[in-house]
Amino acid sequence: MGGPGPISEDRGLRTRSFLLAALVAALVLSIAAVPAGAAGPGTPRTWGSNSFGELGSGGTANRFDPGPVAGLDDATELAGGREHVIALRADGSVWTWGSNQYGQQGNGSSANRPTPGPVTGLAGAVQVAAGHYHSMALLGDGTVRTWGMNSQGQLGDGTKTKRSRPVQVRNLTGVTSIAGARGHSLAIRSDGSLWAWGYNAFGELGDGTTTSRTTPVRVTGLAGVVQVAGGRDHSLTLLGDGTVRAWGANTYGQLGDGTTTRRTSPVTVPGLSGVETVTAGRAYSAAL
Repeated sequence: MGGPGPISEDRGLRTRSFLLAALVAALVLSIAAVPAGAAGPGTPRTWGSNSFGELGSGGTANRFDPGPVAGLDDATELAGGREHVIALRADGSVWTWGSNQYGQQGNGSSANRPTPGPVTGLAGAVQVAAGHYHSMALLGDGTVRTWGMNSQGQLGDGTKTKRSRPVQVRNLTGVTSIAGARGHSLAIRSDGSLWAWGYNAFGELGDGTTTSRTTPVRVTGLAGVVQVAGGRDHSLTLLGDGTVRAWGANTYGQLGDGTTTRRTSPVTVPGLSGVETVTAGRAYSAAL
């Protein structure tokens, strides 16, 4: 499918919701890390659409049943973007495959890659995350590296220049967890604060504005954050007391506050307590 146009066209989302839902469904990539034993590194299995080599099988034929990713048997974590996949390996290196139009493979080129290959100059990673067309890695020293599409500042390097090799997110240290969304990124720091950057037309950065940011800003009114998830244009976080906060787009009620009003600052999701994990989809949210 074509380029990201997604970000500039979102205001027509309401009138095209069913068409877009069908399109996204047709592009779904499913990934699973199948462990070698009870725990530890394993071989990823993939299935579904493969137009850009996102299944890592070495070709572009769709796959209707799970099959192994070529040459990768020690993955400890996976993250799926719109048409690319990121894998963290046991040695702390990061490998990618699939679409590379915006440099999301991180290898200095824009050529698609149907089999896994290393991200240039990246070592000591402990977590990976993906947006639609950008990639993220958290390093063991608490800093974050990003690469790929950057039209809304989602790489956090102070520019809107796409990057085909990793760059460091500015003014951000002590990070313990990261999450990628369609056009924005999120990071939890060791003090329990939450930081965000990138696209913000729907308030998904949670800083009380709708101004996109090329460097991280603190999400207002949050402390004790333990987990974060990014949807298409909304964000969701779990606090240490087991309650959930949400903000951003709310056309379909994805913030769970009983309204369809977008929020530029976090609101409490009522009726939820004792939550252990959260996740966000295109226009919905879920909590366990």
